[in-house]
Amino acid sequence: MKRSYAQLTEIAQKAVRIGGDVMKHARPTTVTEKSDRDSYTDVDLRIEQEVREYLAEATPEIGFIGEEQGRGGQAAQSAYVWLLDPIDGTANFVHGIPLCATQIALVHEGKPLVAAMSFPYLEADYWASQGHGAFMNGKKLAVSDTARLDKAIIAIGDYATGPESGDKNKVRLELTRLLAEQAERVRMFGSAAHDFAWLAEGRIDAAIVLSNDLVDIFPGVLIAQEAGASLRDALGNDHTANSSSTVGACPGISEQLAELLRGLKSA
Repeated sequence: MKRSYAQLTEIAQKAVRIGGDVMKHARPTTVTEKSDRDSYTDVDLRIEQEVREYLAEATPEIGFIGEEQGRGGQAAQSAYVWLLDPIDGTANFVHGIPLCATQIALVHEGKPLVAAMSFPYLEADYWASQGHGAFMNGKKLAVSDTARLDKAIIAIGDYATGPESGDKNKVRLELTRLLAEQAERVRMFGSAAHDFAWLAEGRIDAAIVLSNDLVDIFPGVLIAQEAGASLRDALGNDHTANSSSTVGACPGISEQLAELLRGLKSA
């Protein structure tokens, strides 16, 4: 890759701002079901198309995968790929809840190198690159120094929808119960991007998602890591592209949280 991290980060920032600007000034007119209680809108498609076109011109040598329309035509065999989630928190967006973002990650060999998010309704942009820290609107980020689980605010991902959601939600309900007994508070914001952005910013102390869809997860993983978060799976192993779950935490509660999650069945 001939481009510097600084150049790629600037491109990623512009890409998500394109999406954020569309999101802020458009309301969905068409909502299409992908599966049981999971949907996308015409605004998702518009954002994905506009960002795809921008990146095809700005980085023609880099591949592209969008959450809604899949792989782009440019650089289909490239070892470097942009992963775009046009609206993370689509249900929030449809219902007028401002916790939604356009997010992107540049991935190479299963690892995110650059990431950016734009929350248009919160007027908050986040970005990070490997080894260069994480930022929000130009301010360098650091996770909280919380050291006790009973003083921690922990965000958990949405309950499952679609096939096998019943079995998946048994695990999520058990997770909720375990956290409710030990954490100070448990929150469900409806956007993985939001969870990991606020973890990076130190507003919450951990974010747990019992899945690992890379389009949804990789931007937040890099931003949280670059702000000092520990990233594991629910079994306590280091988080990778092949993990089945994603657990980000400030270092002070990472081991306590890992111990709690070992009691979770089928995570």
